[in-house]
Amino acid sequence: MKVAIDSGPLESGHAVRGVGVNTKELIDSVEKEVKRVGNKKIKVEAVNFTSKDLSKFDLLHYTSFHPYFPCKIDKKTDNKVLLTIHDLIYLIYPDKYPPGIKGTYNFLKNRYELRKVDMVLTISETSKKDIVRFLGIPAEKVKVIYLAAKNIFKPITNKKSLDSIKKKYKLPDKFILYVGDANYNKNLPTLIKASSFCKLPLVIVGKNAAEIDDLADLKNMSGPRDYLRYILGQPHPETAHYRQLLTLFNKHKIIRPGFVSDEDLVKIYNLASVYVQPSYYEGFGLPVLEAMACGAPVIISKTNALVEVAGDAALIFDPDDHNDLVKKIKQVVRKNTVTSTAKELKEKGLKRAKQFSWKKTAKLTLQLYKDI
Repeated sequence: MKVAIDSGPLESGHAVRGVGVNTKELIDSVEKEVKRVGNKKIKVEAVNFTSKDLSKFDLLHYTSFHPYFPCKIDKKTDNKVLLTIHDLIYLIYPDKYPPGIKGTYNFLKNRYELRKVDMVLTISETSKKDIVRFLGIPAEKVKVIYLAAKNIFKPITNKKSLDSIKKKYKLPDKFILYVGDANYNKNLPTLIKASSFCKLPLVIVGKNAAEIDDLADLKNMSGPRDYLRYILGQPHPETAHYRQLLTLFNKHKIIRPGFVSDEDLVKIYNLASVYVQPSYYEGFGLPVLEAMACGAPVIISKTNALVEVAGDAALIFDPDDHNDLVKKIKQVVRKNTVTSTAKELKEKGLKRAKQFSWKKTAKLTLQLYKDI
């Protein structure tokens, strides 16, 4: 059996974001697992589906899906197709992510293309429910396989190494950490407000947050409706969100290192007083596992996927109530002591993170290939 895994996300804007990171880890871990078991009956190859003939493969694994962007499935009569859908955030918040004319047209075409798919792979039970609800795909055709933190994410005891990173990024002695994009569903205004009330510095790691000045510029929008908005001086909903964030970032002096390598990120997790994932919605929430694997105490919002991933290893707060988040942060971080809550969360988090591994993900994915 010859399997092609789409490596396209590694060569696009997704490369340093969730979809690209997950695709790379999937490809690497599946290839390692095939070599480890010495199975000569299956051959897996990473291929950019937009630039190579796919006719020789028995199974095509598409690794990304956006409801508003074209999704062309190269389905032959004798091959099988697996499609990974990470989440459907854009369909859950259509007022925050309006599809426009092109997006609506592409979505209708995509619904037709999805008929060619033999199985859909997703990353949480939460996403599975959304896929069934919004795309009309039968539940039995949607398989859940969890992601995992990379092996590099672990506790670090080398103080000199940690001090060098602290100096490199000008990090304070105590700080709240968030890693990821700055999109609406991430609920960063609530986190910023809570950190301000706690009088704790907030560090936001991610390319998106560092480049928010450009994202907040109305001129960057290019659709027909965007031109009309530009003439009328009305910002696109996403642009309005980024403008609000930019104001908050500047007002509260948020530390934004931008994209950092995994080698540096693992040390930043280790330095954090607490990691907070404040999202309204997530398909999975990988930074939660990364933080836990590094021994950072974690606080999450009461969001289905985050609760699914974190289990009982995190404190949970109401994403619409910054005061609730303030209370939870104060349970973890105090001026001169490490709280019992912080110690308990660290222990539980380390155990929880070990329940997820890319080796397990690879095994389950290979079995899914065989089943299809």
